[in-house]
Amino acid sequence: MKWFGLIAALCGWLSLAANAAPAQSPWEQPAALLAEQIAGILGPGPARLTLRNLSSIPATEIPTIRRLLEQDLKMHGVTAAGDESANAIRVTLSENAQRRLWVAEVVEGDQTQVAMVELAPDQPVPAPATAGLLLRKDAVITAHAPVLSALEIADTLVVLEPDQIVLFSRAANGWQQLKRVSVASAGPRARDPRGILVASQDSASFEARLPGMRCTGSLLSAGSTGDWTVSCGASDDPWTIISRNIVMSPPALTNASALAVNGPPVLRAFYNATRNYFTGVVSPSLDVELPAFYSAALLPRAAGNSALLIAGIDGKVQLAENGAVSPVAGTRDWGSDLGVIRSGCGSGAQIITSSSGEAASDSLRAYEAPALEAVPVSAPLAMQGTVMAIWLAPDTKSIYAAVRTARNQYEVDRVSALCN
Repeated sequence: MKWFGLIAALCGWLSLAANAAPAQSPWEQPAALLAEQIAGILGPGPARLTLRNLSSIPATEIPTIRRLLEQDLKMHGVTAAGDESANAIRVTLSENAQRRLWVAEVVEGDQTQVAMVELAPDQPVPAPATAGLLLRKDAVITAHAPVLSALEIADTLVVLEPDQIVLFSRAANGWQQLKRVSVASAGPRARDPRGILVASQDSASFEARLPGMRCTGSLLSAGSTGDWTVSCGASDDPWTIISRNIVMSPPALTNASALAVNGPPVLRAFYNATRNYFTGVVSPSLDVELPAFYSAALLPRAAGNSALLIAGIDGKVQLAENGAVSPVAGTRDWGSDLGVIRSGCGSGAQIITSSSGEAASDSLRAYEAPALEAVPVSAPLAMQGTVMAIWLAPDTKSIYAAVRTARNQYEVDRVSALCN
């Protein structure tokens, strides 16, 4: 019973939101139908997917159609593969005066079968969203190793790599490396491990989490710059995914013990070190059962409350509030990482996420979700590579994004919003 007060306070975040009818993309239904036919022919397994547009559909819509096809195929067990796969799916978008036709040639070895879906010739094309704000990025640092997380704290930049913590000090020409601390692996890791850095309230220490490992860093003396000590050890404890630093003290949480200066973090989640995701078990437990997820963020709701937004491992984005977990419409093309910034623009807070799947040039976009539907409120921001991770900056007004460039380098960008 000692957690009763804390659990009750946390559950107060999950406020009731008005239900809204989900608005679907005009390409969702044909993509789902074609993917179902392809999976019926091919069965589960890897396949190369190519897409050719011979129709009047604007080129700007083709990435969305491809993402929908990839996601629907994945739901049937068909995953995108490289040139090494013997199976291929060649989709052609075509049309004539009477009809619009999507044709898929499904190649297995030396056999080819065809699937097709017919659309009305006047199938509407979604109009571009009106940009309500502008996303701006500023390059922070470039690295040769994968960057899992980064944190600016006390004039120091902490960079978390799969096997190292790298500390940089601020210099006139950028960041200058101070030290590297090796993090010994505590066991087998997933191919694409995750990591988290969390700053203390006084900005004098930080916590780093890697699969099976926990590290802490502290300034040796108050007011010192770059004088850090770092220690690491094996740990299976849950990770801090929502810290009290990012909660903006809404009325429902003012008296919560989770916000006490010396109190526990707001929310922790158990991480599956060998499978690259959080299990859905959180501490303290909420009044709702969460699915396994890749990332989570607090989304402000009406009356100063908050709900928990999660990107599930099944590709679905859901909102946990009022004792229920509900799907959010308009998120079919989202990636697995997301963050919520408090920009002060529009409704005051926006969801920042990347597009799904890997791309030579990925993008970030801002959304708002007044109910259970995500609405784009910015134009896409090109990131010159594939977005590998997103995490919230301590000021809560911006996010960091780790991007893998075409040269296989890693860049950390700080992304903020400008109100129009």
